[in-house]
Amino acid sequence: MSGEEKLSYSEAIQRASSSICRFPLIPVRGIPLMNHIANNWDSIWAFRPDPSDLLIATYPKAGTTWTQEIVDLLLHNGDAEACKRAPTPARSPFLEIFSPSPIPSGLDLMKDMDPPRIIKTHLPFQLVPPGFWENKCKTIYVARNAKDNMVSYYFFDCMNLTQPEPGPWEGYMPKFMHGELSWGSWYDHVKGYWKEREKKNILYLFYEDMKENPRREVERIMRYLDLSLSDEVISRIVDLSSFEKMKENPMANYSCIPGLVFDHSISSFMRKGEVGDWTNHFTPEQSKIFDEDYEKQMKEVDIPFRSLI
Repeated sequence: MSGEEKLSYSEAIQRASSSICRFPLIPVRGIPLMNHIANNWDSIWAFRPDPSDLLIATYPKAGTTWTQEIVDLLLHNGDAEACKRAPTPARSPFLEIFSPSPIPSGLDLMKDMDPPRIIKTHLPFQLVPPGFWENKCKTIYVARNAKDNMVSYYFFDCMNLTQPEPGPWEGYMPKFMHGELSWGSWYDHVKGYWKEREKKNILYLFYEDMKENPRREVERIMRYLDLSLSDEVISRIVDLSSFEKMKENPMANYSCIPGLVFDHSISSFMRKGEVGDWTNHFTPEQSKIFDEDYEKQMKEVDIPFRSLI
């Protein structure tokens, strides 16, 4: 993608930023989605990927951008400059996103890209367009432990001025527990992909594993993509995709999004990237209530989540 195209993407966001607001949620098959997504649902559902396309799926704030960067670096043999050709959302389009004109939708961006494409989604399994499964597209799913995921999502909802007003922290936890946030229930999301992972050849990763041993997980992704890179290149990819390097990388840290859309004075898009930060925000009583509800909602599955604390 040329510099002119990169500029046009950023310019489009800048021009539309004055019309940005906290968009309401509309249920699509029971899942609350922002109105621009819901109003264009038929075109999203009808999307037909190329069999070579790769889908990266997560619940919001579970390591999406991190995984997109790792995959892009793997596909470009660890070439840092090649992976700075455009901001993350232009390199790896957001499948379902629709925003006010003239911001291009994810579908618009993909029309101008040749397969194989790296495609991002936050859609729960049941809302992923069936073409992905019919064409046997490879899918990487990343899951993050519920408490850390909720904390990260809360701060994101505070700074992302297109998401519904999150309100105070005390009221956010019930919304998370009841699946009332954008893209619905965390519990149903992680369970949906987990249950289908073997039938659909989904590489199911955990954020905590990626933090604990990033090289091991980068190599897992490499093998899943049928790639074979040298130890030197893998080491470079691990370094370039570290939280510290990505936070300083303007093509990965979402600094391309103007303040009227992402208010970085409230919270940076890449905030901490830590495991166990939830202990700084949950009171003992909140943790007890959350744990009891978690046990009920996750009792029928045995997904090996860890908090590493």
